[in-house]
Amino acid sequence: MEPEISIIIPTLNEESKIGSLLGQIQKLSGNSVREVITADGGSSDRTAEIARENGAKVIECPKPGRAFQMNQGAKQASGNILFFLHADTVPPQNFDELIYNEIEGGAGSGCFRLSFDWDHPALKFYGWFTRFNTTLVRFGDQGLFAKKELFQTINGYDESLLVMEDQQIVRNLKMAGPFSVIENNVVTSARKYRDVGVIKLQAIFFLIWTGYYLGIEQNALVHFYKSSIDQSQI
Repeated sequence: MEPEISIIIPTLNEESKIGSLLGQIQKLSGNSVREVITADGGSSDRTAEIARENGAKVIECPKPGRAFQMNQGAKQASGNILFFLHADTVPPQNFDELIYNEIEGGAGSGCFRLSFDWDHPALKFYGWFTRFNTTLVRFGDQGLFAKKELFQTINGYDESLLVMEDQQIVRNLKMAGPFSVIENNVVTSARKYRDVGVIKLQAIFFLIWTGYYLGIEQNALVHFYKSSIDQSQI
């Protein structure tokens, strides 16, 4: 299989990050990236304009929602490997070759380990757990990749999920084929941890994670997250 990776980035008002990320992608990739797609959920700032200026294909989605946006990007992707990347996450050097090597080695899908752009002991501790190949510690900011045909087979992301869509799709991908965790790290922004507080935000995430597995409805989980974040910043 010739490596043709389509990078799909869901965006919503990311003008402060998207230009830098697209520049980093160009510097960090080898020869296996076919295209970069930003699936925009209706940004009111210059996100789409900046993305186009930096060579990305912009898809203007009719509504926001990370699962919906990533599915929209996947539908228009021309590569045979899909790589879903958050706008505040930077992949490692030669990430495309690392992905291709895993696919060639038999993986149908996978992700990277996680680190943060803040050298905080607790965040280093959280990131350390992402080396283990268990769905319980798989989250979207680790950079998910999958063969396009496999992604289509499992019908992509579950668009009924407003949160925890990453847990669901990893579980589905693992049932459909081998899943690999690459030992290199992506680096994601710790901005929310700085704003809210490391322990408090992680506790919020843990309660949402627990609520998801207990079957609490999505709207309630989203309301809890938004109200918790807002109150923490008063």
